[in-house]
Amino acid sequence: MKINLKFFASVREALGTSDESVVVPDSIATVGDVRAWLRTRGEPWSETLAEGRALRMACNHVMTEPDTRITDGCEVAFFPPVTGG
Repeated sequence: MKINLKFFASVREALGTSDESVVVPDSIATVGDVRAWLRTRGEPWSETLAEGRALRMACNHVMTEPDTRITDGCEVAFFPPVTGG
């Protein structure tokens, strides 16, 4: 399944990218799975997307919880809880 990733504010700065298209393994089914899978890339991914770190997620422009299922072609976004101008 191919999905589009978006990163905003301090998450974008830490990762050095604002967007990316990826093909996820068949075992990835939820937004939380995507976050966990991205952490396996090592630093800075593992620290920036660490479990327990304050981080908001959206799927197709809707705020979501980690158990939200992803679909082919969806957009998954990660950003800090507060963003500004």
